[in-house]
Amino acid sequence: MSDSSLLSLQLTPHGALRISPSQDDASALSTGLSERLAKAFSLGAGRGLLHLGAVEIGSYLPPTWAWWRALGSRYVTALRATPEGAEIDVAVPSADEFERLIADSPPMQGGEYLSADVLARLWAEIDTALRAALAEASLPLQAFLQSCHPSWHQMGRVHFNLAENRKDPDAPFAFMATFTTSVSAHGKVQHQPLSLAIQTFSGTRGHAQLLALLQPVQRASEHCSWLREMVANEEIYHPLRWTASDAMQLLRDIAALEAAGIVVRMPGTWGGARPLRPKVRASVGTRPPSMLGMASLLDFQMEVSLDGETLSASEIAALLQAGAGLRMLRGHWVEVDPDSLARLMARFQDIERRAANGELELTEGMRLLAGVSLEENEGAADNPWAELTAGPWLAETLAALRQPEGDKTLAPVSPGDALHAKLRPYQLAGVRWMYLLTRLKLGACLADDMGLGKTIQILSLLLILKREAPTGGAGASVVVAPASLLSNWAAEAARFAPSLRVLVAHPGFMPKSELKAIDAAALSNVDLVITSYGTLTRLPALSGATWRVVIVDEAQAIKNPSAQQTKKIKLMQADSRIALTGTPVENGLTDLWSIFDFTHPGLLGSQKTFANFTKRLADGAHFGPLRALVQPYILRRMKTDKRVIADLPDKTELKAWCPLSQAQITLYEQAVDALATALNEATGIARKGLILATLMRFKQICNHPSQWTGDDAWREADSGKFHRLREIVETIKAKQEKVLLFTQFRETTAPLAAYLASIFGREGLVLHGGTPVAKRRELVKRFQEDEAVPFFVLSLKAGGSGLNLTAASHVIHFDRWWNPAVEAQATDRAFRIGQKRNVLVHKFICRGTVEEKIDALIESKQQLVKDVLEGGAEKLITEMSDADLLNLVKLDINSADQS
Repeated sequence: MSDSSLLSLQLTPHGALRISPSQDDASALSTGLSERLAKAFSLGAGRGLLHLGAVEIGSYLPPTWAWWRALGSRYVTALRATPEGAEIDVAVPSADEFERLIADSPPMQGGEYLSADVLARLWAEIDTALRAALAEASLPLQAFLQSCHPSWHQMGRVHFNLAENRKDPDAPFAFMATFTTSVSAHGKVQHQPLSLAIQTFSGTRGHAQLLALLQPVQRASEHCSWLREMVANEEIYHPLRWTASDAMQLLRDIAALEAAGIVVRMPGTWGGARPLRPKVRASVGTRPPSMLGMASLLDFQMEVSLDGETLSASEIAALLQAGAGLRMLRGHWVEVDPDSLARLMARFQDIERRAANGELELTEGMRLLAGVSLEENEGAADNPWAELTAGPWLAETLAALRQPEGDKTLAPVSPGDALHAKLRPYQLAGVRWMYLLTRLKLGACLADDMGLGKTIQILSLLLILKREAPTGGAGASVVVAPASLLSNWAAEAARFAPSLRVLVAHPGFMPKSELKAIDAAALSNVDLVITSYGTLTRLPALSGATWRVVIVDEAQAIKNPSAQQTKKIKLMQADSRIALTGTPVENGLTDLWSIFDFTHPGLLGSQKTFANFTKRLADGAHFGPLRALVQPYILRRMKTDKRVIADLPDKTELKAWCPLSQAQITLYEQAVDALATALNEATGIARKGLILATLMRFKQICNHPSQWTGDDAWREADSGKFHRLREIVETIKAKQEKVLLFTQFRETTAPLAAYLASIFGREGLVLHGGTPVAKRRELVKRFQEDEAVPFFVLSLKAGGSGLNLTAASHVIHFDRWWNPAVEAQATDRAFRIGQKRNVLVHKFICRGTVEEKIDALIESKQQLVKDVLEGGAEKLITEMSDADLLNLVKLDINSADQS
């Protein structure tokens, strides 16, 4: 299949809809269709959505495309009510209507940015595109619509009207076919009997209009034998007396009639599109279960009701014995399907029996409520004969989980003075949300944006759990994270939660002999173990222990179900499991299953079962039930959320700790040895020159061996900083955000730009001292205005001042200038007047090297720091004694090597 047929629709953080290449075969389009869509969207999102909604209504589309087509079709459907020659004025759906559309949206890139405001803006773009298209086509509105697709008929639409006629016991219904002709001054659609259409469209020109009007009737009659007979006998043009059996024929074929373009109108007394139906009504989770966790056992009660009132046993028996059709019951016409009713009653009675025997687990109950049918015998919420609701206990619990910020039922827990920081309101809500889930022994996926404080929320939760189980042992928890993040976890635990007894189980933090000696006794004396994915797989004492909470950071690391580390982690025993990620897991079905297979085993079934289920979704099923099923267990807050952004500082600085590769370790130790030898002979100005040159050499080695050796290889595996850069940038890419990357070395700008382009899949921009002034202005303008440009690599001297780059919400200092004032000036290229986002600043530091030690000096706030700030770190270092200098630059191999 041609790569050009793999296209996806992508919603950007600014709410712009654009077409982009896709790597997913599920988004494949036919060649002709992909070319038409690419051409339409090249004219703008409004033109593309109009094309989808008006032209491609008969084409098969993947789920994301089909959902956006539904928005375009909704506009065109509303547009059809505009009389020929009248001013176009299409009403914008309400915010509630847009929210209902969003709730049923499929996973898509940028789905987290969907909102009623975004859809309203895109609706306005469709409206603008329509007016432009009409001007280009030089056609009246109805002619233009018919040129798009035959289904948009030239004249008004045919309506089949059904009404009750209780005065006629032999024929208690009346039928009449009408057509719409115009809209009154009050906005009411005007109807006329279909018989008048012949008179209205007389003459040669009118004959074509009459054929267009009746085309839906002709198309529908091909599927409905009763309608075909009415058309043949010309009964379609007259009011008719109908029996209940006649009316039932219409009800059964509503879908076929509407698909053909006919509007079906039911009696006003029915209060909806259909008559009342007896419902098998059930509630699940009326009272708290005796056992907690995914295997919690729920209660289940059922009854048969009509319009909310319970039916008697004799009434139920009468319904089951009656034939299918319309029956009068309690003064109402009722639609009866004895077979469906009997099957559903048997299904619910079986569930009720199993619940009474302690066999209804939470996983099945939640799927029933959401209407997610992983297996053929599951699901009821989407059954028109069923009414399944959460009982008081479960309803209250789900409400607290779905709206943690505003729900007053969440436990008013707080870490108190044990946390050496003040939680922001949204963070406190997150802690309470996780506490409720851990109390229920359920899992959680905390998917807050990078920089919103997932770590401090976890530490707060652990402090609360420690207060409840202060003896350790079964109360101990474990954090499993990429090796590059262990230092961050250890530092933040020491800073914010010093009362937690923390063990960092990794060769970079403790001797290997002590690491191998870890056993149950050692674990009983700690509150928190921090380890890496790799170490976990090598230490049975960790993977085989029973934990209070298992937390996996950067949870995308377990998205491959066949990987050894994924299997190990999913076998770990814990009361609760928490996954942390900064990327929107709900936008990818495969990742969603893998993470939930860890946090909530069994909720989404096996991998094979879920794959079959998602195939049915791709074939046209609704995504709303799946979203409803997982939503209580995913907490996602974004930096752009109005409820969050007011609580955020203008900028947040994060230290990105990086290990060294084996190649870097070898070169670094050689440089230390060479310096020690050379210092024996160097004096005076030569000594200062030697030290400054060696410091530069250390910086280059910490960046990448290729920068020092000049071999032009620049392999990712050779640099710990490159590896850490990928981890951060992949999250930025998933969020479709922009990043500035500063380096003090001009020679690294091109390799870094090439590396970033390989991650983003798109080219970025580069600026250094050799960039002409006029070109600088052009680059800045492009970065600010073009959403497709994801990154800007700048040399610190060239890009550190005079530029306004507020389109970026991330700043990365790839190597350190060792002068905070210079780094702050560079950071302020993004954080300055006009910036409307929280800016995250990532400072790369190689552990165990001179970079870490100088960073510690800067953080110490001693007199030494004042000297560093005023004279520069290099000047101060050249004045150190040989012993102090070698102690500063020597490599801490355990810290540096975190493989």
